Amino acid sequence: MSVTAQVPVEKLTVKKSIANSSVLRVLRFSLKRLLTLFVTVVIGIYLTILIANMGGFVDEIIKGQIRDTVTQRVANNPNALQMEPELRKKLIEDQIALEEKRRGLNTPIAVRNFRYLSNALQLDLGRAINLTSDSGSKQVRLILLERLPATLLLMGTSQLFLFFSSIFIALSLSRKYGSFWDKLVIALSPTSAVPPWFYGIFLILIFSAALKILPFGGMVDSPPPPNTFDYSMSVLKHLTLPCLALILSSFFLSVYNYRTFFLIYSSEDYVDMAKAKGLPARDIERTYILRPTLPTIITNFSLLIITLWTGALFTETVFLWPGLGRTLFQAIGQYDTPIIVGSSIIFAYMLAMTVFLLDFVYALVDPRVKIGG
Repeated sequence: MSVTAQVPVEKLTVKKSIANSSVLRVLRFSLKRLLTLFVTVVIGIYLTILIANMGGFVDEIIKGQIRDTVTQRVANNPNALQMEPELRKKLIEDQIALEEKRRGLNTPIAVRNFRYLSNALQLDLGRAINLTSDSGSKQVRLILLERLPATLLLMGTSQLFLFFSSIFIALSLSRKYGSFWDKLVIALSPTSAVPPWFYGIFLILIFSAALKILPFGGMVDSPPPPNTFDYSMSVLKHLTLPCLALILSSFFLSVYNYRTFFLIYSSEDYVDMAKAKGLPARDIERTYILRPTLPTIITNFSLLIITLWTGALFTETVFLWPGLGRTLFQAIGQYDTPIIVGSSIIFAYMLAMTVFLLDFVYALVDPRVKIGG
């Protein structure tokens, strides 16, 4: 065989070796990252169970409620009143023990916590203790799914508008560093320290109580309009104030953060070189400023998408918005552990998968990133 024929064969062998090495590196990285994320999810959910149950204090509250309910039921039973005091007392204790067994409170707390954890990891969310769905079901899955559309409407509208408007305005301000609008955004950025529910109270006082042009709360008029168009207009009217509160609470700080980020990248040497070559400003922004910032922008957008699931606890409560945030707030107030754990496990899984996928997205949008490197 000639020397010229051996060279391509050697090159092909080297390419195959590099390809095999890359595949093994990616597989090794993926397995390691998935295992790490799974362990993190398990620890996070177990801590959530411990906190939601307050180390067993919630069990004592539930046992007290069971005792009060059973005692009251027996006291209102005419047949029980005719019993001897000892028999009546035994009847109460037997019914209490039966109810505690039905709820699993006779099992040690450590065993129940691990059972909660195992079920949660399998997305077996179980039944709520106090809350019910509109159809009367206590299934946690149905309760969460029933509240999900309202939260996605509120959080999706406000957060997506906030995200895209912040980037657009920040990019515009980075071109006009030191202008009046740039200084105004910097001056107003501390207003984001105020939580959205606080803005919500003021908006209700102004537009609902004083001007009487927008509703105080809820998602739709009561009774709901019969046709689709009027129903949509009613939802839009109720959506205005909570959306405005969520946007106002983060708008100026979000614009300021992105504006500063774009300014840092626009001062790089390669940007000055591109300007010296006479490249158009739009091409410089798209190729030399926006492209290097894509990993951060994609990260922020991905985390924004999964936070839509959690809702806004206090803002939804202030506006009586029937979403997941208000449901979680009610569950915390009523010690409804299954609702708290169910919401947390879904968010944990979404966060873990997002973090895992982002590593691959970074490698696609930024050639400097190497998976497993």
